[in-house]
Amino acid sequence: MKSLFRSSIMTAILGRLIWAWMALVAHTIRWTVEVDPAAREAWRENDGVVVASWHSRIMILPSGWIRFISSWKDRVSSAAMLISLSPDGEAVARAIDHLQLHAIRGSAANKKKRKDKGGVRAVAEAARLLKSGNAVCITPDGPRGPAEQVSPGAIMIAQRAGAPIVPYALSVNPCWRLKTWDRFIIPFPFTRGAIILGPPIATPRSAEPEVLRAELQARLDEATRRADMLCGRITETRTDPVPR
Repeated sequence: MKSLFRSSIMTAILGRLIWAWMALVAHTIRWTVEVDPAAREAWRENDGVVVASWHSRIMILPSGWIRFISSWKDRVSSAAMLISLSPDGEAVARAIDHLQLHAIRGSAANKKKRKDKGGVRAVAEAARLLKSGNAVCITPDGPRGPAEQVSPGAIMIAQRAGAPIVPYALSVNPCWRLKTWDRFIIPFPFTRGAIILGPPIATPRSAEPEVLRAELQARLDEATRRADMLCGRITETRTDPVPR
């Protein structure tokens, strides 16, 4: 049964279902949108922008692109997402392709050095796309967590490309939260939602990666709390300590 659901036919079907649901919720949720002026300027003034959001929000990540970012005719004019090489990631990659988003396959946060997860290739492709006018969306706590804790991958990619990082927080209410490691969100259409683009973080190569990681953690946490508040959700308390 497991091999059946991971077959190419089922993956294609699942990809279309995910795409349809992503498009439906993007167009039917009553979104409150807040874009920091400096974040908006990042699209105008940079060759590329790293967009950082939590893994649990994957089903609503394209909403900002669909609803308003894709209409910006700026220096950064196209977008991509970093998607794991897992079979589940294949379905998501096919879904976002229907939304005119490019899928970069691999993980920039792989801890299993003996098993290739496409990390080196993914980092190189992400850096190349950032230098050629793309926004690259990364879930810095993915693909395996800890949940809502920033790993070094997003920082490494941003510094390599010389691109700023924009915190990107989304929330919906009500929604269904799965009992997965990240409490994955399944959004409902015709509900309330919030999209926040926070102030960007500059990532010069001279900066200490840990300092940048801590700053991204703080800004993404703040943006998430703001998004939750705007749509009437209570931000869940993180039980795992944030590494220092």
